Amino acid sequence: MAEARAQEADTSDKLVQYQAQDGVAVLTLNDPPANTYSYEMMQALDHAILAARMDESVQVIVITGQGEKFFCAGANIQMLASVTPEFKYYFCLHANETLSRLEQTPKLVIAAINGHCVGGGLEIAMAADLRIARKGAGKMGLPEITLGVLPGTGGTQRLVRLVGKPRAIELMTTGELFDFERGAELGLINHIYEADTGANFIEQVKLYARKFTTPDRAARAVGRIKRSVQTGAELPFESALALERELQQQLFQSEDAQEGLAAYVEKRKPQFKGR
Repeated sequence: MAEARAQEADTSDKLVQYQAQDGVAVLTLNDPPANTYSYEMMQALDHAILAARMDESVQVIVITGQGEKFFCAGANIQMLASVTPEFKYYFCLHANETLSRLEQTPKLVIAAINGHCVGGGLEIAMAADLRIARKGAGKMGLPEITLGVLPGTGGTQRLVRLVGKPRAIELMTTGELFDFERGAELGLINHIYEADTGANFIEQVKLYARKFTTPDRAARAVGRIKRSVQTGAELPFESALALERELQQQLFQSEDAQEGLAAYVEKRKPQFKGR
């Protein structure tokens, strides 16, 4: 396992807190109570994603919200109401680029939904690979229709890929907010954890995240599986198969693949190193 350590990303306003330890980087959206995001927060999130991507000791990324009421309530509406249409366009463009970077980073990303997860907050969560929610902590949904706009940070595209066209259209045109159990039924939530406090919840999520780290799991293979699915699903089938083969070849050349095959032949538990 990567050497345990803790650190913070260099963000002057700490709108996104960054801590890495035991192979898991936790990115915390930090503008309570609702953790709404501005252009500055998206810049900080972009920086934190790159920090986690480039840190070789980080094998899994967890993204969550500060406090116990909100994961994220989406974009800061007061900010949007005060800027020009051109600024809004470039703001949404950058937010899309940031979430695409999160989605395409070849490390498993888990959204730890500690509270309400609505609008752009759900769009952030949908850019993660897995979503874990705290039982009874809030609602989720895409209510942008009530503002006369659409979910513009990947929401229309990621939601349809997760729940299908009819449900996605209905959820977005009604602006329905629903509990996490309904989210699980729709396929938006992977697990729901009971937790007395938000701190207890994030510790549970970190414990789950460590299941995908070395030495017990080949973290490099986990990341390549993620990349094959997230990228390959958007390609023509034959091109996706070619991507799969290339990623498999990368893994065949890794120390972990050699260890995994040797451990199988020798009938012992493999000890992966993430290399």
